[in-house]
Amino acid sequence: MKMLAFQFRVATVLVCACVFSQSAVAAETLSIVKKRGHVQCGVSQGLPGFSNPDDKGNWVGMDVDICRAVAAAVFGDSEKVKFTPLSAKERFTALQSGEVDMLARNTTWSMHRDTGLGVDFTGVNYYDGQGFMVRKELGITSSLELGGASLCTNLGTTTELNAADYFRTNNMEYEIVAFEKADEAVAAYNTGRCDAYTTDQSALYAQRLKLTEPSAHVVLPEIISKEPLGPVVRQGDDQWGDIVRWAHFAMVNAEELGVTSKNVDKMKADKNPAIRRLLGVDGTFGENMGIGNDWAYHIIRTVGNYSETFERNVGKSTPLGIARGVNALWTQGGLQYAPPVR
Repeated sequence: MKMLAFQFRVATVLVCACVFSQSAVAAETLSIVKKRGHVQCGVSQGLPGFSNPDDKGNWVGMDVDICRAVAAAVFGDSEKVKFTPLSAKERFTALQSGEVDMLARNTTWSMHRDTGLGVDFTGVNYYDGQGFMVRKELGITSSLELGGASLCTNLGTTTELNAADYFRTNNMEYEIVAFEKADEAVAAYNTGRCDAYTTDQSALYAQRLKLTEPSAHVVLPEIISKEPLGPVVRQGDDQWGDIVRWAHFAMVNAEELGVTSKNVDKMKADKNPAIRRLLGVDGTFGENMGIGNDWAYHIIRTVGNYSETFERNVGKSTPLGIARGVNALWTQGGLQYAPPVR
């Protein structure tokens, strides 16, 4: 009996130690970020509309706004973030090693990445799909006419695999010409080294702006894959993952509830319980994540709701001119849907 009692105590100690260890890991990134004084966010090396330095050197874009939203949630200040430009090939290594706290870098959520790289996707801030861009002078109107074409693209992406599936399925020959940096792929296509450039369709519209004659190129209509793009964090850090996840959800919920950066202060007095919980007037939802209860208020006040960040960076009035499409709210026929704050 004494031996059994001893074994039970040992087992209990081991279980408690395991739980304590997991709890310590769960709080690690937030503690590091708070001590450092800013969020370190991995972004692209320059993709207009998503993450790109403006003419003053300030990072702007939809992915940049996710990084700023996380900073606003943690510090109440969306400027407390620094950006690390990463190639597609090096992005996951940078996250795994702790060089960055999160990725917001037009990264596709796939099963292999979610289960095999030690990382977690926290949501989808842009629903996309792979497409093709060609020169208008070729007279090509469909990607099914690309048999025998050479394709410029990036190393370390799902793009190569999608192209292989598409061309194999349609019994077409093709050649991949891959580059580590996106700008290298764009430059190669621009000089005529490849017949077509392939990547996510949103990126095609963005990269077309960098070409010598943007109007001389056309994005073909077909979408050949599903590319759900979203933020990524290290696996095993649930608290930090929750903060990044709910930063996006806060912006989606804010749009649905009609809360914007312009009216957020006024909306704090609204009687709608959902708005009051979102803005931290009622409830203690920030405490569950280790941050202030007004976390979403600061996001909306300084970054805006989902519609604001979409229209500001990639919408109809921008050079990209992208319609909301499937990125509209679920109430408007789109896929953007966030769980409630309650």
